[in-house]
Amino acid sequence: MHSIIIRPFNKNDLASLHRMIQGTIEASYTGIYPPRAVAFFKAYHSEGKIIERSAAGEVLVLVNQDGSILATGSLISSEITGVFVHRNYHRKGYGKAIMAELERRAKVKGFSNISLSVSLPSRRFYEHLGYDVLAECALDVGDGQCLKYWSGTKVLKP
Repeated sequence: MHSIIIRPFNKNDLASLHRMIQGTIEASYTGIYPPRAVAFFKAYHSEGKIIERSAAGEVLVLVNQDGSILATGSLISSEITGVFVHRNYHRKGYGKAIMAELERRAKVKGFSNISLSVSLPSRRFYEHLGYDVLAECALDVGDGQCLKYWSGTKVLKP
C-alpha cells in the first residue's frame, strides 16, 4: 500500500464518499442482486444515511496522498456497517486495513464481539478475516425481489 491514511469522515468528504459508495454498489452488486435490491442498497447508503451514521457512531475513510477516498467503514456501537472499497482498488489490502481499524476501535470501546451484515459478494472476504457467517437473511424489496445476506459475528481477541 502506498501512502494512505485512515481518518474520521468529515462533512467535506460527503459528496466524494457518497459517489465512491454508489459506484461501488453499482459495480459490485449489479448482476448479483436484482435491480430493486441494488436500489435498496443505494438508498441505504445515501448522503443522509452517511450523516446519520456519522452522528450515531464513527465513519472512517481511507484516503491516498491526493485525498481520494479509496475505502470506508462505520462502527456504530458493536456493529460494523457501510464497508466499501472503491471498485478500482479491490484486493489491495484497503478493506482489510479499514476492518482492522474498526475492530481496534471496537476493542478500545470495550466490545468483545462485533457484528455485521454480509452481502453475497463479500462473504469470502469476511470469512477470511475470521467472521462467522451465521443465518441467511432475506429482505423483501418488492415486486417479488429479495435482498439476500447473512448475519456475521466475530469475537475480538484482547
